[in-house]
Parts: sequence; structure tokens; C-alpha cells
Amino acid sequence: LRPGMREVIGRDLEVLHALAGLAQEYWPDSRRFRPREVVAEYEKTILNELDLMREAGNASQLKRNFAGSSMLHVPEVHWDLCRREVMVMERIHGVPISEVARLRELGADIPKLAENGVTIFFTQVFGHNFFHADMHPGNIFVDVSDPANPRYAAVDFGIVGTLDPRDQLYLAGNFLAFFERDYRKVAVLHVESGWVPAGTRVDELESAVRTICEPIFDKPLKDISFGLVLLHLFEIARSFQMQIQPQLILLQKTLLNIEGLGRQLYPELDIWKTALPILREWMRERSGPRAVLGSLRDHWPDIAEAIKVMPVIARRAIRRAYDDELVIRTESESLEALRIELRRQRRRSDTIIAAGVVFLGGIVWVALATEPAWIGWLLAAGGALWLVRGLSDR
Repeated sequence: LRPGMREVIGRDLEVLHALAGLAQEYWPDSRRFRPREVVAEYEKTILNELDLMREAGNASQLKRNFAGSSMLHVPEVHWDLCRREVMVMERIHGVPISEVARLRELGADIPKLAENGVTIFFTQVFGHNFFHADMHPGNIFVDVSDPANPRYAAVDFGIVGTLDPRDQLYLAGNFLAFFERDYRKVAVLHVESGWVPAGTRVDELESAVRTICEPIFDKPLKDISFGLVLLHLFEIARSFQMQIQPQLILLQKTLLNIEGLGRQLYPELDIWKTALPILREWMRERSGPRAVLGSLRDHWPDIAEAIKVMPVIARRAIRRAYDDELVIRTESESLEALRIELRRQRRRSDTIIAAGVVFLGGIVWVALATEPAWIGWLLAAGGALWLVRGLSDR
């Protein structure tokens, strides 16, 4: 790690936090993109990059995930030589991915290499839920010792990403629904996932998705960008207050990098053709009998414990229901008494108001010297007696 790097990055982060605060305060449209949270996520990511022990752990995890893979080689970490500011790992040899002409000269199977890159990425995101999120050309090399089976080698594991399992599920479902042009399902998935407010009208969201996506899917599939589809998902946010998750932004950035590299290698690359079987298989695994049995196995200790205490819980529930019935009965009687008292008070108030009106009417009659005067005195006396009776009625 270069000396003084923490201080330099700290100053830059202060500026970013200030800009995010200003954007969120004075630009309402920015709030749904959560600029403060995005900067906080970026701060966490870049500070993690400065901890080389953490980066070594990321490298070790990726190596374990791709153990025995013919598509990707991850250098081995020499743990005994690693420290927080020093990381030592296996030296690798290969051609930088950006040197496409050199790869062609060496006879590398370029279409296979491009397709393998897509497979690696979607396997990381959906198979492992742990993806290298800094896959720019400077971090990827190609081992062409066997040109017919070129193999990637990756470095720089400071930035990795994971997704919430629900986001994984909804993201895969969205991609498949887009492919099938099932915009209703896209809208429903957006609401169910919480990406848009719960009160959003599904039909309006469906119409917005159709308007944005029909021009995209009118092209041949090989010309449609996965990253662009994800970007258009975010565009819907402008009219539906979609809350963008920082980890999804990281995923989109990585996906755009992968697509760019793949198409640079092989312009005819059909990312959908490569990715869709992976997504469909993953969805089948998530909802098939094996997944259900696996979930039961993983949660069996909790299930067994719940079965064990169920009789106790049932007894308590029955007792509580009995007690609640008594309470409800008592409360019911109290409420009825309260209703009777309120009706009586309302009648008393009405009586007092009416008596007051009659009394005042009589007084006014007498004051105006209206003939016959006895009517005014009769009204005043009657109203007074009625008023006294109303006030004394308890």
C-alpha cells in the first residue's frame, strides 16, 4: 500500500459526502437514488480496498469458489507473508485481456473466451453470490498455453459484491420476464421486491416498462445489452420513486464492464444465449424439490425445536384465548354501560338547549311588549321549569 494513501482518500471522501448531501437536499429527483447511501457504500468499499488482509480473504474465497475450474484461475494467497498493508500471492503469467490482436496471433479461441467470461460472471452472481466487482481490462489476463481452451486469470480483489437473496431472485426473474416480454410480470416483481413503493399501480408500471423496453427488444437478441436493460430498470425510478440499492448499482457497473470486454473480444457475442440457460437452471434449482429438501435440511434443528415446544405454545394459546374471552365479555358490558350513559347525557343536553330556547323566547316576547303578554310569561315560566328539571336530571 502506498504511503499517505489513506489521507488522500479521506479528503476525497469528505468532498463526495458534501456533494451527496447537497444533491439530496436541493435536488429532489436524486433522493430516490440515495446519494448519501451510495457514497457511504463507496466509502466502505474503497476503505476495504486499503485493508489488504480483507482483499486476501476475497481472493481466497474466489479461488475456493472456482477450484478446479477450466475457465478462471485465481492466484493463491501466501497468508504467512500477508499483513494489513502488504499482500503477497502467486505470480501469474498471461496476456492482458485488452490485447485482442495478440490473443488472435497466439491462436486463442476468441468466441469461447468471450462466452466463458459471461458464464464466469453470471456464475459468480447467481451461483456463488460473491462477484469480483472491479473487472476492468487491467485486472484480467488470459493464459493461452492451451489456445483451444484459453483460461482467464484475475487479480485485484479489493472490490467484491454480494446481493440479498431476495434481490438475486427478483433480478433473475426480471431478466427472464424481459426475455419473454412479460412486462406484467416485470411490474409485479418490482412491487413484490420493494424496489418501488407498495402502493404503485401495477398496470401503470407495466405500461411504463413496455414503453421503455419494446424499442430495445425489437432488436436481435445478440445486440441487446444486459447492462442497458438494467439501466432502463433504474430509469423507471424517475416516475415511480424507485429506491435504488447501492449493491445493484455496483452490479450494473460490473455487468457493463463484462459486456464491454466480451464485445471487444468478440463483437458477435450473444450474451443472452449464454446467460439465459444459467438463469433458468438457477431458478429451477431455487424452486425445485431438491431446493425444498435442502432448505428443510438446513433449518431442521429450528423445525425440530419448534415441534418440541408446540404443545406448550398450544396450551398457552388456549389459556390466553380463554382469558381474552373473559376480558372481551367484561369490556363488552362496560362499553354497553358507556353507550347508555352517553345517550342519557345527549338527551339531557338536548333538553337544556330546548328549554333555554323556550325561556329566552318568552323573555323576548315580554320585552317587546307583544300582546297578549301572558303568552310570553307562560313561555318564560315553562322554559324556566323545564331548564331547572334538565339541569337537575342526573
